[in-house]
Amino acid sequence: MTENSTRLVARPPVVGTVTSKDGTHIGYYRLGQGPGVIRLHGAGQSSENFRNLARMLEDAFTLYIPDRRGRGMSGASGEPHGLQTEIEDLSALLDASGADRLFGLSSGAVIAIETARVRPGIARLALYEPPLSFDGVTHGEWVSRFEREINAGKLGAALVTVLKGTSDRTAFRFVPRFPLAAALNLGIKRTANRPVPPGAVSPRALIRSVRDDAQTVREGAGPLERFAGLRCEVLLLGGSRSHRNLTASLDGLSRVLPGASTRRCGAGHTAADNGHQPALVAAELRSFFA
Repeated sequence: MTENSTRLVARPPVVGTVTSKDGTHIGYYRLGQGPGVIRLHGAGQSSENFRNLARMLEDAFTLYIPDRRGRGMSGASGEPHGLQTEIEDLSALLDASGADRLFGLSSGAVIAIETARVRPGIARLALYEPPLSFDGVTHGEWVSRFEREINAGKLGAALVTVLKGTSDRTAFRFVPRFPLAAALNLGIKRTANRPVPPGAVSPRALIRSVRDDAQTVREGAGPLERFAGLRCEVLLLGGSRSHRNLTASLDGLSRVLPGASTRRCGAGHTAADNGHQPALVAAELRSFFA
C-alpha cells in the first residue's frame, strides 16, 4: 500500500495504490478522519464522481475512494474480467485500509454486497440500487445494442443507449436518439486529442468501461436468498425517480434481509454523483456509518 499527497477536494487527500490478486494496481483517494469507509462508484463513473459526496463527509469519516480497474488511477481491466476480479480488487483495499464500512452505487453496490458475502469483517454495508437480476427482474436489455455501437466506433450512440437503458423515470427517456447521439459524438470528438489530467478519466474510456460493468452485473444475477446469511448491518438506499427494476432490487433484498433499513430519497439512480443530489445520500450515510 503506497500513498502520496495530491488535491481533490477542500482538504488535500492522499493518493494510494494497492495490488489486487492478479497483480493489477488499484488507485484510490484517502481523505478525512474517523471510521474507515470505502465507496465504490458505478458504471460510466470514476472516483471523481464522488468528489462532492466526499466533501460532505470528510469531517466524520476516513474515506477511501478507488478508481475501479480500467479507469484513472487504476490498471487496465484485463482478461478475464468480471465479478470475481472486482471482489478481489475491493478485498485488496479492505485488507490494506482496515476499513469495515462500505458504500456501493449501482454496479458498485453489486460488487459490495457480493464481497460482504465472503468478508465477514464488514460491519456496515450501504447499497444504492444494485442492479440485481432475480425472479423475473432483469437488467441490461440494452447491452447488445451498446456492444454493436461500441464495436462500430459510434461512441455517442453507445452512450445514448446506456443512458436510455438505465435512465430514471423522467422525460429524458423520450428525447429522440439521433440528435442526442450526434451532439454527444461531437463532444467526444472534440475532447479526443486533449490531454487527460493525472488521475482523471477520458469520456472515451468511461464509455468503454461500461462493457466491464455489464459483465459484472450479468454475473451477479441469481436468487437473492444467497444474501440471507449476511451478518453486517445493511442500509438499502433508493430514489423515488429511479426505474422500477432498480427499486425492485431493494424490495427483494428487504425481504431476505428483514433487519435491513430502507430509505428512499427524492432523487434518481445516480443521486450520489457530483451533478445530482449527493447531499441527500450524504445525510443517510452520515447517520448509518456513525
